[in-house]
Amino acid sequence: MFPLIQRCCFHTPFKLQKLTAPRLLLHGKNKTTCSSLGLRLQRDVCPLSRSPCLNVASVYATKLQAFHTSLPFFKKKTPKESETKAPGVLKRSMESLKDSPKPALYLSLGGLIPFVSIPLSMAIQGTYYPELAFTQIMYGAVTVSFLGGMRWGFALPENSPAKPDWLNLANSTIPPLFAYQALLFKDVTLGAVMLVIALGVALHYDVSLLPTYPRWFKVLRVVGTLVMVLSLLATAALKTISEIEQSNSRNEWQSTK
Repeated sequence: MFPLIQRCCFHTPFKLQKLTAPRLLLHGKNKTTCSSLGLRLQRDVCPLSRSPCLNVASVYATKLQAFHTSLPFFKKKTPKESETKAPGVLKRSMESLKDSPKPALYLSLGGLIPFVSIPLSMAIQGTYYPELAFTQIMYGAVTVSFLGGMRWGFALPENSPAKPDWLNLANSTIPPLFAYQALLFKDVTLGAVMLVIALGVALHYDVSLLPTYPRWFKVLRVVGTLVMVLSLLATAALKTISEIEQSNSRNEWQSTK
């Protein structure tokens, strides 16, 4: 038993235990001899076994201290990861258009033709027609009113996920009010800016504030809104370019006189 205690507590080498155990059994009749021999063994063995134990304990203490005191390290996303994720989101959004019903997709794309054709025709001819620009403003006002009234048709049925409350019905009337204000402006540029605001408000309601539409419809709304906004801004830009050219030609004609 004593060699086992020595081996566990004092980490005594096996040869030393073999030599000391018989001595203790044969000559250990005296208690004082046993105690003195035990103290001698402790003095001889402890310097050998204490330093590795302390070294191991100090290493573990250092690791624990480093574990508890080290600041949290957050992995930063590399530019390659963000670049690879962005096309993935755009690709999934475009793929969701395949889930849209064909009539909804084709009618929505066909409804964008009047928006795109007016600035495109004026840019090809190189002239600005105020009548065509005002026609685009009128068509935009009708489209914004349609987008606002569409929310009523979605919220009024009994089994609809959207309730006919103030949030759904009252917010649907705000874009048509902006569209009405756009028709009151004599300047086409101001009317186009007002319609851009109305389209932005309607898109915010349909995508963020009232998110009960299917995903394909939201993607279709985003694409359609971008095309309408760019067409209106293109018409306003053509009007500005036409005015600048007219003022320059007028100044040249006055300078020749």
